[in-house]
Amino acid sequence: MSVNRTELVAEIAKKAGLSKTEADGALSAFQEILIDSLKKGETVKVTGLMNVERVSRAARTGRNPRTGEEIKIPAGYGVKISAGSTLKKAVSNK
Repeated sequence: MSVNRTELVAEIAKKAGLSKTEADGALSAFQEILIDSLKKGETVKVTGLMNVERVSRAARTGRNPRTGEEIKIPAGYGVKISAGSTLKKAVSNK
């Protein structure tokens, strides 16, 4: 089971005592800040919850799985997300 954006907004609104519109605005703001920070190469740390950082990926050679032909994969960036201590404890305890 997973939680979609609508369900997440509803839960945030309920727990924070906000309207769904305000909760959606807060979630949208968090998303924008996260994306803007990662574009700049900054790490986003939410203590106890998570660390999100942009990582470099070197150029490499891969293979087309259909034909076996070699292809060049250009250098680029990826995202690394690490769980914080509070999140790790919450998930590991049943």
